[in-house]
Amino acid sequence: MGKVITGATMSLDGFIAGPGESGFEHLFAWYSSGDIEYPSTHPELSFKTSGANAKFLQELAGGTGACVVGRHLFDLTDGWGGIHPMNVPIVVLTHRVPEQWIAEHPGAPFTFVTEGIKAAVDAATRIAGEKNVAVNGGTMARQALEAGLVDELWVSVAPVLLGGGTPLIGQFEGAPLVLPDPEVIAGDRATHLRYRIR
Repeated sequence: MGKVITGATMSLDGFIAGPGESGFEHLFAWYSSGDIEYPSTHPELSFKTSGANAKFLQELAGGTGACVVGRHLFDLTDGWGGIHPMNVPIVVLTHRVPEQWIAEHPGAPFTFVTEGIKAAVDAATRIAGEKNVAVNGGTMARQALEAGLVDELWVSVAPVLLGGGTPLIGQFEGAPLVLPDPEVIAGDRATHLRYRIR
């Protein structure tokens, strides 16, 4: 069985999006920091990274069997048009199932869960099989950490200060949570940190 991981690319001051959903060109500059191409299901989102970044991205994407995201990200991307850039099944935690979207995207590998974060992670774990479940940063990450569901925290720190926006974790009820020293991968335009939680 794989692990449950969570994390995201965040600014040096702790945000995964700037005010008004801004700052992504700075946060994700490491995706275009080299000449090693990493394709996605969406040609406009194909990445060209450097050696260390490419290795980190390949390990993250190649080891992921399903993702858990919230309704906000699902709506923001319109469900990626029915297929995630990493070409993995998606579990969406939501208060309301988007019946019209489902009807418009028959066969899309999306599962909608309304019973809370544990049910969403359980569903993703069944789908992922031997691979990892990746839980999106922000509210989903906080809920999964508070529920004790996360095995590892993967954070890519971008060299930018956004000054506000959406935090990686936010107001965590389990604070302080003291973690062991991370595995550190120094990439171009990002430093990748991998913390073992349990």
